[in-house]
Amino acid sequence: MRSLPSIIHLDMDAFFAAVEQAAKPSLRGKPVIVGGLGGRGVVSTASYEARKFGVHSAMPMAQARRLCPNAAFLTGRFEAYRAVSELVMGLLRELSPLVQPLSLDEAFVDLEAGPYGPALAAADHATGERLVLALAEDLRADIHRRTGLTASVGAAGSKLMAKIASEQAKPDGLVLIEPGQERTVLGPMPVRALPGVGPATEQVLRRAGLNTVADLAEAGEPELVQLLGKAHGAGVHQMSTGLDDRPVVADQDAKSVSVEDTFEVDLADRDRVLREVDVLAARCVRRLRAAGRSGRTVVLKVRRFDFSTLTRSETLRGPTDEEAVIVETARRLASQVDITGGVRLLGVGVSQLADYTQEDLFAQAGREEAGEPGAAEAEAEEDDGPEPEAPAVRHWMPGQDVRHAEFGPGWVQGSGVGRVTVRFETPWSGPGRVRTFAVEDPALEPARPLPLRGDGAGDGDAAGSPDGGPAAG
Repeated sequence: MRSLPSIIHLDMDAFFAAVEQAAKPSLRGKPVIVGGLGGRGVVSTASYEARKFGVHSAMPMAQARRLCPNAAFLTGRFEAYRAVSELVMGLLRELSPLVQPLSLDEAFVDLEAGPYGPALAAADHATGERLVLALAEDLRADIHRRTGLTASVGAAGSKLMAKIASEQAKPDGLVLIEPGQERTVLGPMPVRALPGVGPATEQVLRRAGLNTVADLAEAGEPELVQLLGKAHGAGVHQMSTGLDDRPVVADQDAKSVSVEDTFEVDLADRDRVLREVDVLAARCVRRLRAAGRSGRTVVLKVRRFDFSTLTRSETLRGPTDEEAVIVETARRLASQVDITGGVRLLGVGVSQLADYTQEDLFAQAGREEAGEPGAAEAEAEEDDGPEPEAPAVRHWMPGQDVRHAEFGPGWVQGSGVGRVTVRFETPWSGPGRVRTFAVEDPALEPARPLPLRGDGAGDGDAAGSPDGGPAAG
């Protein structure tokens, strides 16, 4: 454990939704919800304006629409999120070579390993803390200047406490936890505040009368080992006392992304198992996308009633982060598993990770369900038969970047019954005007995301005409 709070944890505030608000001036200050827009879609991120209505990550999109019907519901633009993430991570690496990204919007930084390490080592305690605070505030200011986004930062003597501090700092704040104050800070917190304590572990602890982190520390390691097993119980007890000596590991490359749930009552109904697999696969896709990755192999983990564990996997033709593909593959694997006697744990993961996606025929089912042209239709267009099929109708997704030959860049507000509505504005303009076109209008094309800061907008002031530049003409 360090005597100086030289480990910081940075967490961008409502990242996906914040990027959308920064890119779309008409949405600033309004509720924005990003996620899957289909019948089984879930919320990836909700802006703070939407959270006031009770909307949160991992909530079914249908429930979010009921709670906040006037929000802007947008599909994810992961190319834009990755671009902003690379900029932020670059700023972190100016502080230290030891930067450990956890996702596109979250990372640990070891300040002692960077250019300010010697100054921190030579400083007395008070001076060292002031330097850490100054570096963290400068970092937050640089991020806002370069992107227009806000970040929350926690500083502490360990990764555990730095992450706890950044949670306390949200939104748009900075919290420093002094080394030596770990148990004072952790004690009153619920057990779920500790990493690795999920719903199932929480229920086990609550049945034993352990509700706060202080309860865990007082219970002692032997009791927690008896309740949770040797490794998990020892780890939870160590964290409950504020002990964490894990180093910051630069650019740690995950080999897989996975999620799993343990059930209070064993699942013996096939339909219920498949529904839980759907939920787990959707959660896995959110983690995969948040890490900016895709993967080729879908893995299903099943722990049966007798604690025997089996895995099934299927390797796709190319890496993907499409939810429909991964859900369908996981369901297919689950359908092959004997659930006689019941299932106590299910997990879904993706391995053979890559930094890109590759379209293949496995995506056809998901696209057809969404009403999009599939691979079969694409092949039909190349058929040399005497009566070639008409070109497939183009589909436009809410939030998608577009460019019109006359009106310039904009984004899709919605589409239906052969029409698409576009708002023409840029990240550095004021709110733009709305126009409607036929979905097949040849002047309207998909576009790449624009940077969040344009010429003349580097200090946060809007550039261009107040009603949206070219679209206002």
